[in-house]
Amino acid sequence: MDNKEKKLHVAIFPWLAFGHILPYLEVATFLAEKGHRVSFISTPKNLRKLPTDLPPSLTLVELPLPRVDGLPDLAESTAELPIKKVPYLKKAYDMLEPAITEFLQRSGVDWIIHDFAAHWLPRVVSQIGINSAFFNITSATSPAFLGPPSLLIEGPVPRPEDLTVVPKWIDYPSKVRFKLYEMLQNHEGMDPGVSDFQRIGESIRGSKFVAVRSCPEFEVDPLRLLEKLYGKPVVPVGLLPPRRKRSSEDERWVELKRWLDDKKEKSVFYVGLGTEVNISPEMIVELAGGIEKSGLPFVWVVGQRPGPENIPPGFESRVAGRGYMWMGWAPQAEILAHPAIGGILSHCGWSSAIESLGQGRPLILFSGANSDQGLMGRLFEERGVGFEVPRDEADGSFTSDSLAQTIRRVMVEPEGEQVRANAWAMREIFGNYELQNKYLEKLAQVMLA
Repeated sequence: MDNKEKKLHVAIFPWLAFGHILPYLEVATFLAEKGHRVSFISTPKNLRKLPTDLPPSLTLVELPLPRVDGLPDLAESTAELPIKKVPYLKKAYDMLEPAITEFLQRSGVDWIIHDFAAHWLPRVVSQIGINSAFFNITSATSPAFLGPPSLLIEGPVPRPEDLTVVPKWIDYPSKVRFKLYEMLQNHEGMDPGVSDFQRIGESIRGSKFVAVRSCPEFEVDPLRLLEKLYGKPVVPVGLLPPRRKRSSEDERWVELKRWLDDKKEKSVFYVGLGTEVNISPEMIVELAGGIEKSGLPFVWVVGQRPGPENIPPGFESRVAGRGYMWMGWAPQAEILAHPAIGGILSHCGWSSAIESLGQGRPLILFSGANSDQGLMGRLFEERGVGFEVPRDEADGSFTSDSLAQTIRRVMVEPEGEQVRANAWAMREIFGNYELQNKYLEKLAQVMLA
């Protein structure tokens, strides 16, 4: 049978975080639309939150999450947990091994695409005779920073301060590194039994190839270095810009759109700090103060962290007319696409940045200190598409004045003119669906080979 006619059964198994589940779903949807049979595996609560307009050859496979002491009842994703509780979620995820094994043994799967947390999965599939690929949902810069799998598995677990310098194996000009406060927070979310470094290393070492959410037009040197570090194929799957649009009938979006329609082009900055960024009450005061002192119109999406109750008293009345407060989940892609939006105060998450740069919006970089967000903050400043808010390296503190100054630099000051131009030019890469789909096509070809 010709490879173009051959159809695969592919299992997809992401980590229990929506920043992972949604990129994995993009890959799953693409493969299903190509006629491959796809089994998308997660826990019931997470699957219920997915879109319903999925291709018919994409099947959602529910696996109940085992309960462990310390994991709050009903919690099935990182969005429902403080970071210090995430290690319990990893323990419960590891306990899915028997259920995954049983499913794979009876389902006739050809390939499984899995996440970093399932460090045990390559061993399982090798015993069954299934091919596995590790899909890294971050940019290529982040795994390049972490180094070869042998070091991740066999080396000592790095101390937070070890990761605040550029590693010796980075063979291209770069100043990308973590700040101490970012790694101190990251360590709170690691399972002391099996570190994230070990999980990533074993996922790399046991896979046929490593897929990365990137493209050479943006990260040619990190992608090249990854193949050198891993000694196996590294397949960029493109940036996976979001394809689904929210219904224009949503009443809240209609109201916000009307508000934005009255604003000048590129005059409004969007405050989108993600759903899982923890900001202390003290920092919320400085954050709100900086937004207010910037003097510019804004849309602030306030989620669970921080909750609406943490907004300083009197803030909303003082910014009435100039600021629009949106509580809960927001249609970020649609907001960013509006002509009135001129920039985003970003937590530096890769998915959010892809949406922002896909619309040519410059970045006001405010690292959320989760996962690789700190590395992304330095990368985007290095690439000239944003300015980072100055923060204390030890504790992450900042002042409202420095935040206001950074907002204005990115949005309106002459020194930000090149940043604004650079971000606008990035639409040709980040917003180019035809280009990005070519990389997904390459992924399918590699799996068929």
